[in-house]
Amino acid sequence: MLTVDPGIFGGVPLSGYGFGAALNYSASIDHAAQFDFIDGGGLDIACLGFAECDGVGNVNASRFSGRVVGCGGFINISQKSKKVVFVGTFSSGGLQTRIEDGKLRIEKEGKYPKFVGAVGQVTFSGKRAGREGRAVLYVTERCVFALREDGLELTEIAPGIDLRKDILDLLPFKSMVSDPKPMLSALFQPDVMGLRELISDIRIEDRISYTTQTNTLFLDFAGMRVDTVEDLERIKVAVEAVLKPLTRRVMAIVNYDSFWVNPDISDKYMDLVRYIEANYYLKVSRYTTNGFMRIKLSRGLEERHVTSSVVQSYVEARESLKEE
Repeated sequence: MLTVDPGIFGGVPLSGYGFGAALNYSASIDHAAQFDFIDGGGLDIACLGFAECDGVGNVNASRFSGRVVGCGGFINISQKSKKVVFVGTFSSGGLQTRIEDGKLRIEKEGKYPKFVGAVGQVTFSGKRAGREGRAVLYVTERCVFALREDGLELTEIAPGIDLRKDILDLLPFKSMVSDPKPMLSALFQPDVMGLRELISDIRIEDRISYTTQTNTLFLDFAGMRVDTVEDLERIKVAVEAVLKPLTRRVMAIVNYDSFWVNPDISDKYMDLVRYIEANYYLKVSRYTTNGFMRIKLSRGLEERHVTSSVVQSYVEARESLKEE
């Protein structure tokens, strides 16, 4: 369900001078009550623009070109949403691009870089969000960065873009680059994108990351919907593909924010959780901001005699792994 901060829920939000209104909306509440909802963590995901971004993920959306335009609800929304996606072009002031044969071409670079050494004003603190393990993405026309505790990591590149010439040489800071994936090809094709199939896909292969230095597995199950037995098999295969070659047990953190499993297969899902923990985990911590989900998960795990403590945040989950 789409919502905008003046207090509209549902429908199709208007843009430009119509911002704040929507067509076919489901509900309208007053502005102050909407921010009670936002400040209380009611947003699953927020999509926001950015004027500047630096190497640690700080965003400036309120002061640039000698003008102070104000931050509005930007701080509330970006700090309290479970996931934040900043969207904007890589540069501004005359940027010209062209899509040809499914590839992106930069015909003319913009005069003003949007990725800078230091932002003019911190409207969103990347340092704080990184420490908290928040899910934050920075999406441009040519690449995607993800926020890590140590700064930005380049995770996706558009087809046709030269990694060195079109991205790295234009950054005034060093970005982490491991094995960036190609951006979704459907974005650069004139055909329909197949959003229905994308939304229903659990995308498990993109939700698993392992850090060798700390021997820690991170499973990002936020917003995932597990609907079929086939989904369970995909999870098992994907997790084992990462863990089996390691030949050692790992520390694990699992994010269950806005997670859903079909009640008809919830017992089978819990059995899979028990199997993974028994065979691969040294220690595990799970978290979700949803109180009901914490109780439900804890009970299901306790019944299977596996680690049943489910905490509220990534920070708590990380700290619990350090406890003896």
